Amino acid sequence: MNIAIYPGTFDPITNGHIDILKKAVRIFDKVIIAVAEETGKNTLFNIEERKNICSGAVKNIAKVEVSSFDGLVVNFAKKMNASTMIRGMRAVSDFEYELQLVLMNKKLDKDIETIFLLPNFEYLYLSSSMVKKVMKLGGKITGLIPENVETAMREKIL
Repeated sequence: MNIAIYPGTFDPITNGHIDILKKAVRIFDKVIIAVAEETGKNTLFNIEERKNICSGAVKNIAKVEVSSFDGLVVNFAKKMNASTMIRGMRAVSDFEYELQLVLMNKKLDKDIETIFLLPNFEYLYLSSSMVKKVMKLGGKITGLIPENVETAMREKIL
């Protein structure tokens, strides 16, 4: 079975993430959304909330499961028998950070490959932090995130 993991904070998962995920399931037999417990970020949602929100957002996408991990992502990939990590690339500004991650992960485990997928044009600007800022400032986020995510954000923020 050809398994990939799609690691990230997913705070919250956006339609851009979903778009990348839909592309990944056309390539792999199974894709595991790997929700990172330790992110170095001040998250809006705790790990269980992020995991549950992701599960609700992808419940109708075949070949996807949601799991959380703590520690090195390459160790989690090995534990899940995944040979590939999926990363979304929105713009050139993402490249340097993503390259650092890939090189470090390759140093840690030479057998884990990383592939980059580009979201559709309509999601190139979209980020979780942008969605949180817009909602906190009273802006409209409908269409940027799945409905269950918007509901969870409204309960948390408003």
